Amino acid sequence: MALVVLLRGLNVGGHRRFRPSRLAEQLQHLDTANIGATGAFVVRQPVSHAQLRLEIARKLPFDAEIMICDGRDIVKLMSLDFFAGYPVRPDLVHFVSLLSRPPRPAPLLPVHFPPDGEWVLKVLARHGRFVLGMYRREMRAIHYLCELDRFFGASVTTRSWTTITAIAKALGWRPHD
Repeated sequence: MALVVLLRGLNVGGHRRFRPSRLAEQLQHLDTANIGATGAFVVRQPVSHAQLRLEIARKLPFDAEIMICDGRDIVKLMSLDFFAGYPVRPDLVHFVSLLSRPPRPAPLLPVHFPPDGEWVLKVLARHGRFVLGMYRREMRAIHYLCELDRFFGASVTTRSWTTITAIAKALGWRPHD
């Protein structure tokens, strides 16, 4: 099965900028697909996590956290429908965060940030190394997304559900009609 690579903290506010499409071209021998400008890639040729991590690190112009998961885990995530019953609205973003490792101990969910008052970020569930939730389209949401590292005790990189869906489609997943 293919591997999915998510790079953390790139192309954010002009910091550590690079062109993901160039990296995908440099990894074409691994049949690599670039998914948007977020530092998300699907690698279709068989390669170990360690070998892939090393190869990507050598090609990046700066140090970056490289998170890798199996493509089948993304496809399974699509079938679980974690967002059923939660609104799809222009002011809300459904997201998936990938943890660098499973949290120990796993925090009780759901939880929202800030803990008092109207929520800005809501963590709904965790499935393996994936954390699922939604946030309001407000600048404060970035602060609370950064808090997820501390909350779970592991590095976290976050993508919108739209990006995760694009990754799943690149893996061959098709939505049910």
